[in-house]
Amino acid sequence: MRIIAGRLRGRRVDAPDSCAVRPTYDRVRESVFGILDPILAGARVLDLFAGSGALGLESLSRDAEAATFVEVEPRVLRVVEANVERLGVRDRSRLVRGDATRLLEGAVPGGPFDVVFVDPPYASGLAGKALELLGRWDGLAPSATVVVEHGRGEDVLDSYGRLDVVRRKRYGDTEVAFLRLGDGESPTREEA
Repeated sequence: MRIIAGRLRGRRVDAPDSCAVRPTYDRVRESVFGILDPILAGARVLDLFAGSGALGLESLSRDAEAATFVEVEPRVLRVVEANVERLGVRDRSRLVRGDATRLLEGAVPGGPFDVVFVDPPYASGLAGKALELLGRWDGLAPSATVVVEHGRGEDVLDSYGRLDVVRRKRYGDTEVAFLRLGDGESPTREEA
């Protein structure tokens, strides 16, 4: 897997050797970042369920100010750390070992966050749980965007507390929802 664009374009990102980690496909990442690009410069990013860290690393490549990577598995977090070191972005990265949903019940270092990625294992129920917590969490910046990747058929509601879905995209069996803090736009569904 490689960084798609920005200062680190073309650089390799290693994925953990684990069946529990499912890296985001390149075409999904390309589409997601095409949508997020206008808000990434200077953003503080939270990569929950980080896996390889590819989403946070792509954000740093596109001029995000900082990224916090949250991963529960120590072995997987070591892969994120190796990617951060190899890409030379240690000074803009924070690695947190812990259960993402438990961390969202308190403060997460590095916030308030402008962009949050929620990409848990499909069919785990963790996407909905994380969104419920994020909808009432005070660690979001006032104009925060939350991006959740989930399997087709998993329910992502139109709103979670202060968060409202503003856009949905489908890529085969993968769906991505974009949520914003209460701006009230109608959600749209697109197929790629």
